[in-house]
Amino acid sequence: MTHHIRTATTDDAGPLADLAAVTFPLACPPQSRPEDIAAHLANTLSADNFRAYLADPDVTVLVIDADGELRGYSLLVDRAVQDPDVAAALTLLPSVELSKCYVHPDHHGLGAAAELMQTSVAAAAATGAAGLWLGVNSQNARAIRFYEKSGFRRVGTKSFQLGTTVEHDFVMERPVVP
Repeated sequence: MTHHIRTATTDDAGPLADLAAVTFPLACPPQSRPEDIAAHLANTLSADNFRAYLADPDVTVLVIDADGELRGYSLLVDRAVQDPDVAAALTLLPSVELSKCYVHPDHHGLGAAAELMQTSVAAAAATGAAGLWLGVNSQNARAIRFYEKSGFRRVGTKSFQLGTTVEHDFVMERPVVP
């Protein structure tokens, strides 16, 4: 099954926020507090946040569009790394961050995530980057397996603030050309 993947527009901001509200909690460790997840959704993944991302020239948002319904999205950030732990870990420079990569749970196992990843890697390559990097929660075994199958390898760790809790992420990277 081929999925229609396109660059998001400002009209997608609301549907992206709705999709994020379904997909982000699935990536959180089991002990995550619901209020911390809710705070992250409100502060980072609201429709207003997506409008700001879509207006930012350093950000690319790709969506899986199934006849007008968004089934997944990725968000790439093409700017210098600010986190010193990440900067120290990366070996492929310049590098683009794969900040978000989520597929609706109803579409897991259907190849949608792999297609979205391929399109995201191509988008990073188009910027002239040598590498693509991401942070993934150290307890998210399913995502880590997917990223490893997608050519990423673990190169370091970083902290991630989820509401009032500090989570620990693996930093993973891959070259954008095989």
